[in-house]
Amino acid sequence: MAVHPAITPRHWTPSATLPREPVSFTGVTADEMLERARGLVPGFAERAAECERQRRLIDDNERDLHRTGLFRIMQPARVGGPELDLRVMVDVCAEIAKVCPSTSWNLGNLSSHHWLLGYFEPEMQEEIWNASPDTLIATSLAFAAGRGRKVDGGYEVSGRWPLSSGVDNSDWNMLGFMVRERDDGPPVDQRFALVHRSQYEIIDNWHAVGLAGTGSKDVATSKLFVPDIQTITAWALNGQPHPGSKVNPGPIFRLPLLALGPYVLSGVLLGCAKGAYESTVGAARRRLTTNTGVPVNASQATQIKVAEASARIDTAEMLMQQACDHAMAVARSGAEFTHDIKVRYRRDAFFSARMCVEAVDILMGIAGSGGLYLTSTMQRLFRDAHAANAHVMFSTDLQGTLFGQHALGVQGPPPLL
Repeated sequence: MAVHPAITPRHWTPSATLPREPVSFTGVTADEMLERARGLVPGFAERAAECERQRRLIDDNERDLHRTGLFRIMQPARVGGPELDLRVMVDVCAEIAKVCPSTSWNLGNLSSHHWLLGYFEPEMQEEIWNASPDTLIATSLAFAAGRGRKVDGGYEVSGRWPLSSGVDNSDWNMLGFMVRERDDGPPVDQRFALVHRSQYEIIDNWHAVGLAGTGSKDVATSKLFVPDIQTITAWALNGQPHPGSKVNPGPIFRLPLLALGPYVLSGVLLGCAKGAYESTVGAARRRLTTNTGVPVNASQATQIKVAEASARIDTAEMLMQQACDHAMAVARSGAEFTHDIKVRYRRDAFFSARMCVEAVDILMGIAGSGGLYLTSTMQRLFRDAHAANAHVMFSTDLQGTLFGQHALGVQGPPPLL
C-alpha cells in the first residue's frame, strides 16, 4: 500500500558519464568502500570551501557519494545495499573528514538512516526503496522538540526540530517526538515519525561556526497526521527483535541502534584529528619559527606535543573500532546486548571523541599563526571538530553520567538505549 502514491521522489541527477538508473552495491566489500572514499578525497578537498559557502551538502559531493555507493553502506543487501559492518562507517567517515568534515558528517548521518529505516515495518521500507534505493532521509533526534498524541490510525504530530543535517538533499525526514496522553502529562513514549519533505517546512537558519556545510537547518510542522506505519518507537532500537526483523535478519539489524548511534559520526572527529596531524606535522618538518628562525621540528616542546596528539588519535581510533567490532561479534553470536554493554559503547564514544578534540587543540598550537588563515585546512578542522563534539551523543556530562550511574548502582529512569 503506497502511503504517498502521488509523490515523485527527489532523484539525484547523475552526470552524463554516469548510469541513469540506481545500481546494486551488494557484494562490495569494506576495503573497496574505503578505497572509493579515498578516491573522492581530492575532489572533496578542492570543494571544501564551496561546501561551507553554500552551507549544505553541495551537488557535486552528493553525486559522488551516490555514484560510489557510500550513501548505501548500511542498506540491506536485499535492496541492493552492501549491508556492511558498523566499523566501516568509522573508517570511511574518517577518511573524508580529513579534508571536508561537513561532507563526512552528512555521509554518516544520511547513510545511517538506511540502517534506521531497516527497523521500520517492511511495507514502509518498500514504499521508500521501491521509489529509489538512492532516496536520502534526514532526521532530528530532538524528541523533546516534537509533540504527538495518539489518534485513530496514527499520530498527530507538531513541533520545530533543530539540526536536521542534510535536509536540503533529502526526500524524507525522521522526526523524533514525545507522545503524551494529555498536553500537561508526562511522556508515555518516544517515537520517530517518517515524514515526506512536502509535509514539513525547512527553516533556513543554519549559520554556524563549525560544520557549516552540513545544512543542519530547522524543520517544522503543525498538527500533521502521521499513519502508524510511518512511525516507530525508539524503544524498538534496543537490540531486540523489531518490525523490520522480518525482512532484515542480518547482524547489522540486530544491533542496539541508539546505543551505537555515535559511531556513525565519531569517524568525523577521528578524521578531523588525523587530517590535523597530517597537515600540521608534515608542515612542521619544514617550517621555521617566524620570530627566531629556529626549525619548528627541533623544539622539544613541539616533539612532545606531536607525541601527545598521536597517542590520542591512535587510542581514539582503537576505542571506536573495538566498540564496533565487539557489537558485530555480539550480534553474530546471538548473545544479549546487556545494559552494561550498552553504556560502555556510549562511554567509549564520548571519550574517544574527546581525545580527538584534544589532539586537534594540541595540533592547532603547533600550527601557530598559519593555522588561523581561512585558506588553511587547519582552521576548518579545528572549528568542525569542536562543532561535531557538541553533539549530544558525545556529551561528557550526559554520556559519562549514564555509565557512572550504572557503575555506581544509582537508580534512575531507564536511558533510551
